[in-house]
Amino acid sequence: MTTVTSSGKERAIAALIAAALQALLVYALIVGLAVSMPALVDDGLQLFGIAPDPPKPLVKIIPPKQRSKRPEGAASPPNLRSKATAVVAPPPVIVLPPPPIVAATTPGVGVDATSGNADIVGPGTGSGGIGDGTGSGGDGDGDGGGGIDETPPRWLSGRIRDSDYPEALKEAMIGGTVSVRYVVETNGRVRDCEVTRSSGARELDAATCALIERRFRYRPSLDSSGRPVASVIVENHGWLVED
Repeated sequence: MTTVTSSGKERAIAALIAAALQALLVYALIVGLAVSMPALVDDGLQLFGIAPDPPKPLVKIIPPKQRSKRPEGAASPPNLRSKATAVVAPPPVIVLPPPPIVAATTPGVGVDATSGNADIVGPGTGSGGIGDGTGSGGDGDGDGGGGIDETPPRWLSGRIRDSDYPEALKEAMIGGTVSVRYVVETNGRVRDCEVTRSSGARELDAATCALIERRFRYRPSLDSSGRPVASVIVENHGWLVED
């Protein structure tokens, strides 16, 4: 009697084959015994709506128009055709008035920002705070430069004498001090004498300005370039009656 001895490897292969055959057999049984159920048929009643018959169309009988038996009149005249005129009005011409001119109350002042009276001493053409002219520097009222850039006028001749005193006022012992302001021209003559403070006697005031304009002569003021310029002098003249 012959004995066959198998190795461990061969036994393992045989076991795997046997397991595979069993798995195939089980799968065949499951597939073969599977029962397929028929699908349910929906036999529910279905309702159908039946629409009524459409209504018959109404036929409207329109009777034919009866022609009027009255005689027809004549036709109207043709209508007018309107047309716009070609005349166009020109645009209005508006004439603007000229701009206003700013005028100063004193000639020569102008509208410069440095012109006019000021309450401080400055380089402009103001009177420096006290006067009312076009500038004398500190407290005058003329148009001089304050003695800075111009040489002042120099008196040459002319004076008011005691014999010029009006006899009627002298006998009545009427006197006083007259404050005057006058312009010395470039030729040294005097013009535009005016009384800035009265003596109280109108005759004395008028005599003072008349004598100054007729007799007084000056060497005119000179500017920084040595040219003669007009200047203003402000001074007082006293009329005194001696016993």
